[in-house]
Amino acid sequence: QVQLVESGGGLVQAGGSLRLSCAASGRTYSSYAMGWFRQAPGKEREFVAVISWSGGVTYYADSVKGRFTISRDYGKNTVYLQMNSLKPEDTAVYYCAAGGPYNSESYRPRSWGQGTQVTVSS
Repeated sequence: QVQLVESGGGLVQAGGSLRLSCAASGRTYSSYAMGWFRQAPGKEREFVAVISWSGGVTYYADSVKGRFTISRDYGKNTVYLQMNSLKPEDTAVYYCAAGGPYNSESYRPRSWGQGTQVTVSS
């Protein structure tokens, strides 16, 4: 089992930036894909980004392409989501995820973090 703890959420103005972090513990960190999802009030949870176990493959939702970047630091067992040019519609609870299959359009993780709130004001 993998334990995931997110941090870095907060309140930011439109056009600003935030970096989310997700620290992983438990199973060998380098052996599985990791990613991010988000859930806005009244909406279903949606895929944001995923990074392969090697770090060499990344996929993004169309809504965040060119603005968000996912990366991972093997030395710190941490995955990051750098969010630039934030928009009010990016407001959501962001969840870290690990394990499970993925492709260019979807990701079905096996483990979830508790979530961190991101609020973008207009």
